[in-house]
Amino acid sequence: MQAIIYSAIFVATFLFMEFMAWFTHKYVMHGFLWIWHRDHHQKEPGFFERNDLFFVIYALPSMLLIFFGSLNGIDWRFFAGFGIMAYGFTYFMVHDVFIHQRFKWFRKANSTYFKGLRKAHNVHHKYREKEGGECFGMLWVPIKYFRESARKSKVKTA
Repeated sequence: MQAIIYSAIFVATFLFMEFMAWFTHKYVMHGFLWIWHRDHHQKEPGFFERNDLFFVIYALPSMLLIFFGSLNGIDWRFFAGFGIMAYGFTYFMVHDVFIHQRFKWFRKANSTYFKGLRKAHNVHHKYREKEGGECFGMLWVPIKYFRESARKSKVKTA
């Protein structure tokens, strides 16, 4: 029974992080911390971006939850911390590796889902300034981008 509860905490935390990423992206990154996020929209020379500091911000609660959740045995905090970490890893793989190709590990996306994610992110990046953006989520974006990807795939195969 405890394994089911801990698994549920892990999954719920992972899912909650998508909301946190959307909220932070829309109201913090495109708000009072635009100074850190701007170089992600207005490319500057160099591999690292100030925007990468957000990875550190998200890593801190994950590390603290894992640490404090393991001090006296394993409790719910441990699994919540790993839920945050799993979301961070997924975000890194989707955003930095797949979408922005900061690491050249995966080049093609044949699935409608990944094509839809890339399209929504490209729509987000058409806005170079802090205001006027759309599509702030990472793993869940408006369904129209998935439908558009599916429609284009059918046209190419026909």
